Amino acid sequence: MDDYPNRDKRRFPPKKKGARRGGWKPPTKKPAGRREQGWDKVAAWYDQLVGKNGSDYHQHVVLPAAIDLLGSLKDKRVLDLCCGQGVLFPNLMEAGAKEVRGIDASPQLIAAARSRFEDDPRVKVLVDDACSEKNDWADGSFDTVASLMAVHDVPDLPAMCRNISSSLKEGGEFVAIFMHPCFRIPRQTHWGWDEGRKLQYRRVDRYGVDLEIPIITHPGKGGGETTSFYHRPLAEVMNAIGGAGLAVTRCEELISHRRSQAGGSRSKGEHRAAKEFPMFLALKAVKLPG
Repeated sequence: MDDYPNRDKRRFPPKKKGARRGGWKPPTKKPAGRREQGWDKVAAWYDQLVGKNGSDYHQHVVLPAAIDLLGSLKDKRVLDLCCGQGVLFPNLMEAGAKEVRGIDASPQLIAAARSRFEDDPRVKVLVDDACSEKNDWADGSFDTVASLMAVHDVPDLPAMCRNISSSLKEGGEFVAIFMHPCFRIPRQTHWGWDEGRKLQYRRVDRYGVDLEIPIITHPGKGGGETTSFYHRPLAEVMNAIGGAGLAVTRCEELISHRRSQAGGSRSKGEHRAAKEFPMFLALKAVKLPG
């Protein structure tokens, strides 16, 4: 079972000689308005990996959950924030959206989205930073905002949440799916095996502090390109959402569809653990009056 599928197959940079254990330091307080760097430097790799229809995790876990949470979008204007190459677009349109606006900080991923959906007049895409305080898309005209696998990819979550709230009409809904902040922290959560109890367990080494973790995006192929994973405790995520005037109305914890090979000496314990420890967290929120 994969321990870290976010943006689907990334690995951790090797620890430098003499570095402290873990290879990085918790981030210092970032200046207000720090921009999202986006995925442009690894866009070609990511687009090839995920493509139009999504990765294995998209197809079996993330997209089905998003479809369920979003529900009918008949005649609604939908903003897909940090949309990448538009993997959610077909589902939004199948749900009845009359207009889909995609925003992403990567020009290359937006170009990929545009090339795939340029013939559909319902789809409009734009290169911009989800955390930017100066934009013309957070205008209160959207019925729904969706954001898949992006909460942990932006450096300024409160700013992103404020933009989401500003984008929505009163009573509009926001749906987000992201790596579970309690159980899926790169380098800080691991599987372990208790031979005496024949039990696979989840070990959490760190949780309660913010971490900015560099991730190598395509290991084994050279280049050493990295992106950043921003771990935040669950309370911090919830407070960023609530602080923006959004009230969470539904929460789902999503388990992996993958299982170890049946018949192995540990397969029963591994199967049980896969059902006990969720991989993703899915939230639905509504914009409050005022």
